[in-house]
Amino acid sequence: MSNELIFIITVLLYLGSVLLLYKLYGKNGLYAFAIFGTLLGNIAVCKCVDLFGLSTTAGNVLYASTFLVTDILSEKYGKKDAQKAVMYSFTVMLLWMLGSQMILLFTPNANDYISESLSVVFGLVPRITIASLLGFICSQNIDVFLYHFIWKKTGDGSKKLWLRNNGSTLLSQAVDTVIFTFLAFWGTYPTGVFFSILITTYLFKAVVAVVDTPFIYLARMIKPREE
Repeated sequence: MSNELIFIITVLLYLGSVLLLYKLYGKNGLYAFAIFGTLLGNIAVCKCVDLFGLSTTAGNVLYASTFLVTDILSEKYGKKDAQKAVMYSFTVMLLWMLGSQMILLFTPNANDYISESLSVVFGLVPRITIASLLGFICSQNIDVFLYHFIWKKTGDGSKKLWLRNNGSTLLSQAVDTVIFTFLAFWGTYPTGVFFSILITTYLFKAVVAVVDTPFIYLARMIKPREE
């Protein structure tokens, strides 16, 4: 299966999962996806892949999907609930960073066969997670602020929903991409590859932001079971 086909499938899978969790569990389902997305995204971003002839990371789709979560919360519940999703994810990422490093401190016994692999993955966690934490907390708060700023300027009708959804997400993800990419990858890759990753990371996040537009319209119509 080609990377391009996997990309398309994962976009639909993750955005669809946001709506499914919202339908089944309401706000708690959205909080759960936000935490899941930030955690797995921190691991997936370590993998460099080629998409449509461009170098990028495997974590872009998953991480970009979390912006749909905060936009749905902003749209249906308000700024305070959207900010809760940001803080829940931020707190769990801190615990994830500390926990993964504690695992590496254990001395493996003679029967262990996975310690070296964990060291490779978890050894990148502090730098990746700190970069992600800073990018996440800045960009998600900007996203929530811009969403409500655009909302106040244009009204709360569904006609301008696409504008507050895309406007807030595209601008905030630009901030996230610059902060995260420089802190996580500067000096790790050759300069040309680094700037290719920087540009394509934002490009693919922007694609997800545009594609998620019909999903937020669907979310506006959903009545969760638990509410």
